[in-house]
Amino acid sequence: MLKTAILLAFAVAFNAVASPAPGSAAPGTVIPLAKRSSLTGADGVFDNDKATSAIIDTINKHLHNMANFQKNTGGNVSIRAPVPLPADVEDRLLKRQSEALTDESDDLEWAGTISVGTPKPGTANQSFLIDFDTGSADLWIPSSSCTSSACRNKSKYNPNSSSTSSKKPGTLLLEYADGSTISGPVYSDTVTVAGVTVKNQYFSAVTTLSSDFSTNPIDGIMGMGLLPISGLRQDPFLMNAESQGAVSVGQFSFYLASTGSELYLGGTDTKKYTGAIEFNPINTKTGYWDPMNAQAKVGSATVLTGLQTIIDSGSTLMGCPSAAVKQIYAKVPGAKIFESGYYSYPCASPPQISFNWGGKDWTVSAANLNLGLTKAKSTDCVASLVALDVEGLPNTCILGDAFMRNFYSVFDLDRKAVGFASLA
Repeated sequence: MLKTAILLAFAVAFNAVASPAPGSAAPGTVIPLAKRSSLTGADGVFDNDKATSAIIDTINKHLHNMANFQKNTGGNVSIRAPVPLPADVEDRLLKRQSEALTDESDDLEWAGTISVGTPKPGTANQSFLIDFDTGSADLWIPSSSCTSSACRNKSKYNPNSSSTSSKKPGTLLLEYADGSTISGPVYSDTVTVAGVTVKNQYFSAVTTLSSDFSTNPIDGIMGMGLLPISGLRQDPFLMNAESQGAVSVGQFSFYLASTGSELYLGGTDTKKYTGAIEFNPINTKTGYWDPMNAQAKVGSATVLTGLQTIIDSGSTLMGCPSAAVKQIYAKVPGAKIFESGYYSYPCASPPQISFNWGGKDWTVSAANLNLGLTKAKSTDCVASLVALDVEGLPNTCILGDAFMRNFYSVFDLDRKAVGFASLA
């Protein structure tokens, strides 16, 4: 149910022409990622309540990011309160929490296991199931002191069980659509992700956990964005891994699929893609993985130019400002507004929607565009490109998993670029 992402886009003069480059040959580490439930019900119908929650979580995540950016840089940004989840939607989702979960075949969230701390004699290794999120920049996990009901079935961090734990000043605080919060003290400790070990990694061990997480199997989130949006004001995991020599290349890559999904730390997995990787420079001032000056296309027709984009593994959908999305669907025969920022299109004739940063067209497949039928036995399908308006983000699209599943995605600290390659 949870998905997060969005930020502040700044108009910065920058030459963002994409330039193909070969993939890294550096050895790296594979982290298998488990798939989660989707926005499509078992009956093939679009789940509007879960989708509404996903959009609101995305908006609120990026409001948090904007607040962090302002604190870290002294920027002057108007920041509003988190968007509330409609009461009727919240009520229905809460009622469904007691129902048995079903395997819904598609994908909403990608998670893998990390360990935190150095076990003292007689204590066990502390492992956590984590959502790896390129749209945020902080690591948080539940604390053994967590009092929220949402922590009941989570793995919890006990600083007294780790010989390398160090309490730090400050608190991490995040607000969620249901009015609850994630908050807790700050620590540093040894963090290991699939054999890549970082010492003195900052994170929060949260003592209150939003009810949004009650039915979510993940324990916490590892933000893989950049320092300007960190609420902890500390370097994220991969930056520390490179500076400490735990990886030889400041690069990580995602392969997202129904089976065999993985995060690759310290390079690329050449078995997962073919051809050259097309790297596109990011705006280094924002803290996001945000290749600039994109075009949005329908078929061969260019509909929009000069778009800012944020590549966000922590968001389920693709979202652009309402006016931009309206122009895109105006070029799609049979497309119409569905509800809550969503559009529908004739299932039998899915449009070819793509984004281009000066190189090739990166097209969303029909399968990844389709979120399910508008209702049972309908001939119309709901599209994964939605209207998403966030204050401070004019002309900016958030491209989440619905986009990333189509390609091999590479995030390069050294090049300060995001790359895409065709799947093998």
